[in-house]
Amino acid sequence: MRIGELAKITGIEVETLRYYERVGLVQLPARQTNGYRAYGQDAIERANFIRHCRTLDMGLGDIKRLLDFTSKPDADCLDVNHLLDEHLARVRAKLQSLRTLEKQLARLRTQCDTGHRAADCGILQDLVAAAHGEACACHPSDANTGLSKRKAHE
Repeated sequence: MRIGELAKITGIEVETLRYYERVGLVQLPARQTNGYRAYGQDAIERANFIRHCRTLDMGLGDIKRLLDFTSKPDADCLDVNHLLDEHLARVRAKLQSLRTLEKQLARLRTQCDTGHRAADCGILQDLVAAAHGEACACHPSDANTGLSKRKAHE
């Protein structure tokens, strides 16, 4: 099958598949007599593996390492466990960061009720104040942290 068919079957864009070939995640297939690449079932399985790993927010480097393990069925999977533990730690850190962002946005949202003109909007006033290095609802402790005004709002 050609790359367009592979893209349709796997749900991966053609350009993305070509990129995966360039970085070594998908093997370059043999060429047909007309010069077109001929992908087989193994390309479908590999592309689906990559797509699934990407839905788990895994980076291409980690996916490459996992693919290497799939080609060594007798290898110890301790490194696979370690790789997943590292990824899980990154996901947990991202979740904590998102929770903090949610709290900051919720605090900011309390600065304005509906029905005001933009000139009277507490949210906009707070964001403008923060741009000037002043404490704001989304970072209320900035005024007390001793951090430089610029660093507190980066």
